[in-house]
Formats: sequence, C-alpha cells, structure tokens
Amino acid sequence: MRAHAYTLTEAFAWTPTRIEKPLTRIRNSQIPLWVNIMQAILILIMAVQVVEYFFGHDGLVAAGIQVQGDPSLNLIYEMGARLGVMVVASVFVMITQDPRQYLVVLIMNVFREGQEMIIDPLYPVADAPASPTVDFFIHVVIVVIEIAALLAVLKITRQEGDSTTTPAATAS
Repeated sequence: MRAHAYTLTEAFAWTPTRIEKPLTRIRNSQIPLWVNIMQAILILIMAVQVVEYFFGHDGLVAAGIQVQGDPSLNLIYEMGARLGVMVVASVFVMITQDPRQYLVVLIMNVFREGQEMIIDPLYPVADAPASPTVDFFIHVVIVVIEIAALLAVLKITRQEGDSTTTPAATAS
C-alpha cells in the first residue's frame, strides 16, 4: 500500500514515458476498492443524467417534466451544469485517490442522495420505476452505503493524521 495520495502533477502525468493505468492506481490506493466501485457507478449515473439534461429532453418529457419555455429550460440546464460539476469533482478524486479530497465528494453524495430520499417519494416522476415507498427504501440503502464509504475514508484520513503527528508537536 502506498504512503500518500497522488499530487496533482502526478495524477495528470500522462506522458509517453510515464503512463500509469488508472485501474492500477485505484488498485494500489488506500481507498477501499468497493468505495471506488461505488463512486464509479455514481459517476456513470450522474453522467447519463447530465447528457439527458443537456441533450436528451425526451427522457425528461417522459418523466412528466415540462421542457418548454425559458424558466423550465433555465432550471433544466442549471441542474445539468451542477451535476456536471459533481461528475468532474468525482472523476478528479478517482484520479488523485486523495482521501481528504474524497471526503468532500462523499459528503456531497450523502447529502444529495439523502435529499433525494425525501424528494423522490414526495414528488414522483410520471415514469418512476418504483412506487414511492420502494423508492424511499432504495434510497435508504444507497445512503447507508454512502455513509459507510464516508466513514471508511474518514478512518483513513484520521490514520494519516495520526501517522504524521510527531511527539514534539503533541508536547507543545
């Protein structure tokens, strides 16, 4: 196991003489593999939603969302832009594998899914794949998994903090 996360320069060092495969980086990471797999799945889901918000309004129409008029389009494109930022931040932490940066994305995941856990059942879309009750419990499971991931990475950051503390620093 490596002792530190990749620096920004190391993370983006895609030169012909030094190409490190992202899967190797993830395999050698302090971040548990299951957390990386969960984050990759969330990235894929969010990326599909971003494409739908910007380019595929048919899915939104099928869900019962009005896509005519500037106010509706404003909200749709803003949602796509915000999700796009979440995708970029998530991809960034997957590349760097920095536990402290990962915490920020995991906190974002917990709060986003936690809010969806309440919003989705209260205001179901027309083509919802599950009843509001089932949707609620699906989100409960997702949030529990995300909280477990958050706690796992938090434990790693605390261990890193303990290993960098010197006796001289604690004595003062």
